[in-house]
Amino acid sequence: MTPAQMAALHARAFPRERPWSAAEIAALMDTPGGFAVTGPSGFALGRAIAGEAELLTIAVAPEARRQGRGRALLAAFEAEAARRGAARGFLEVAEDNAAARALYAAAGWQETGRRPGYYALAGGGRVDALLMDKALAR
Repeated sequence: MTPAQMAALHARAFPRERPWSAAEIAALMDTPGGFAVTGPSGFALGRAIAGEAELLTIAVAPEARRQGRGRALLAAFEAEAARRGAARGFLEVAEDNAAARALYAAAGWQETGRRPGYYALAGGGRVDALLMDKALAR
């Protein structure tokens, strides 16, 4: 999946937020530790450096949700991060994103904190970010 395809999918997956541009995705993948894992109708984007991995975004096409694709992408992200030497993973998720929160909790991620008003919504307003982390299998 190209950065342009990822950006288009991200815009469809997160219509309430400012989507990532193809240039932003490409730049992240070009930074030290940046990587993407892709699958049918989705991708996960992150970075792994200095023993830690950050899941920056995971996007699944709206019509492909509830089919296990997010779970598969999360597992692929965790495996790739561990392969790159990360012992711990961390992420931020919008407090009102119940589906993502359930996915992460089912995969063993634990809530560790909160960033009030972190996410700006397209129509105005803000949503808290919940911080989560997980020990990654090596």
